[in-house]
Amino acid sequence: MNILFITDLYPVKDNEKTTPKTLLNFVKEWEKQGHKVDVIKPNFILNSFLRGKPFYKTDQYGKVLNINYWTPFWFDVKRKHPALTYPPDSLVIAHMPSGILFADKLGLPFVAGVHNSDLEVLTSPLYKFHFKKRLKKALDNAKAIACRSFVIKDKLLKLYPEFENKTFIAPSGIKKEIIQSDFSPITTNKIKVLTCANFKKRKNIDKVIEACKGLENFELTVIGDGKGRKKLEKLDKNVKFTGYLEHDKVLSKMRESDIFILPSIGETFGMVYLEAMAQGCITICTKDDGISGIIKDGKNGFLTLPISNEIRKILLNIKNMDDDRLKVLRYNSLQTIEEYTSEKCACEYLQQIFKIL
Repeated sequence: MNILFITDLYPVKDNEKTTPKTLLNFVKEWEKQGHKVDVIKPNFILNSFLRGKPFYKTDQYGKVLNINYWTPFWFDVKRKHPALTYPPDSLVIAHMPSGILFADKLGLPFVAGVHNSDLEVLTSPLYKFHFKKRLKKALDNAKAIACRSFVIKDKLLKLYPEFENKTFIAPSGIKKEIIQSDFSPITTNKIKVLTCANFKKRKNIDKVIEACKGLENFELTVIGDGKGRKKLEKLDKNVKFTGYLEHDKVLSKMRESDIFILPSIGETFGMVYLEAMAQGCITICTKDDGISGIIKDGKNGFLTLPISNEIRKILLNIKNMDDDRLKVLRYNSLQTIEEYTSEKCACEYLQQIFKIL
């Protein structure tokens, strides 16, 4: 099958560190399954500079066609790029507001991939007068809508219940090779807690530090870096800060840890949670955010409010659990993660589209 994938959330070059590779992973898996995939990256120039992303001229970079625009909706795709032609049987999948608007202007049937940024456009007063209307019209025109998480689907359908019959979940998956099945027992005389993120306010790293501060037999390690690091370090001198680590070293730290927690808000999905589950961590995420829905409270992990006292209660609850209860939690977590490999998620994504179309 020919797939045309349209999104600005896609690295033009392999060495980009500021662009997540979650959508790239879908493309890689589809290619492994024998599909031919072309990528268009509609890049709004001002957005690149505001977010500190690398800038590339309009050109073809391997499989990626990077097309620059000054505005997110005032452009004529066919006039500016009349050579854009694709096989008539192409499946067009567009992610993020820029990708969805671009696909809508192509005049081809398409599937819209909805992220947290789409919900922001649909609900924020900042976009009320024009951008919201354009995006809503494009979603009306989409043949199917792929929401990146259970939470995003629920929020979208509360706004537009008429999309119910054409909406499905399209979560990301992890490489099955990183899934661990042999875990060291958790010892309550020293419980290792880990968190990992860029130090943005919405990640709520400060809440984790405050929750762990003064807890007997708990050791907190923080992976990541950012402008707020010095302020975070002052909250508790006993916390270990590693700075930025390469991916394989992050996984190694997860394997050494008992609990992983990231009470962030505004997450589209959160691959780091799945990776922590795959390394044997009892994983805690924010209720009604990120991978809430995959993590079920008390069964294969825990859900929390992003409040230090609530996080603290969960940590003490885990400490007081007996060995059998902890083993069941980890077993359920492993069973869950085996259903969320990149191969299975990419295959299910296309199958959901075929069911609707």
